[in-house]
Amino acid sequence: MERIGLIAGNGRLPFLFASAAREQGLEVVAVAHRGEADPSLEAEVAELTWVKLGQVDRIVRAFRKGGVKRAAMAGGIGRVRALTEARPDLGAVRIISRLRSFRDDALLRAIADYFESHGITIVAPTDWLAQALCPEGHLAGPRLNAAQEKDVVLGREVATLLGQADVGQTVVVHNGHVLALEAVEGTDEAIRRGGKYGGAGAVVVKRCKPGQDLRFDLPAVGPRTLEVMQEVGAKVLALEAGKTVLLDAPELFRGADKAGITLVGVP
Repeated sequence: MERIGLIAGNGRLPFLFASAAREQGLEVVAVAHRGEADPSLEAEVAELTWVKLGQVDRIVRAFRKGGVKRAAMAGGIGRVRALTEARPDLGAVRIISRLRSFRDDALLRAIADYFESHGITIVAPTDWLAQALCPEGHLAGPRLNAAQEKDVVLGREVATLLGQADVGQTVVVHNGHVLALEAVEGTDEAIRRGGKYGGAGAVVVKRCKPGQDLRFDLPAVGPRTLEVMQEVGAKVLALEAGKTVLLDAPELFRGADKAGITLVGVP
């Protein structure tokens, strides 16, 4: 039986990946980041090793010991935690020393290259999770009205520019005004900030960066996103179709219908 590696961060995506890999006949050898990954992941995988953020060589050793030749990164790492709690080992120092830019994409590609130099190919988690990607069109909740459609268009334009700068993936818009852009604080806090400034009825747009490497950092949303939107009265969640992972999609759709939140997949 082939063994597939999982480099796990926070959220539900590591669980979805582990389940899908098992269903496709693979054994999952996981490395989980302390303070990010859910401890209950251990029950879903064949082996699990805990590491601190920045312990790259420890991940390599765990995968080599586990006979792993391919691995996927699944789940987020909080940017604030990354800035304040990283404990770089020699491997991480070597990666950092070769970087010309510390932007997310450059760093993640450099990490992937380092693993591959040690015989571990980094693959896209969506190779096993195609069914979890957002489809195009109306998915749940009320249909968009004309004003919301305009806000979605504006949000897509701004999110593309935000992604080109490698800053974030989420934009909050209301009545033609951009209320919040995601940065180091993450999606939830960006939504809360947008709701604070714009009141009820905000439109949340989330999309990939242009030229996004599908092996890592894909946008993902789940029921928790809806809970935050309900806190501030946001009414639309527009997601890039084919490139956004839907976590617990049936529950997400039911929750959107119940809350009266429009969920839509856009190009």
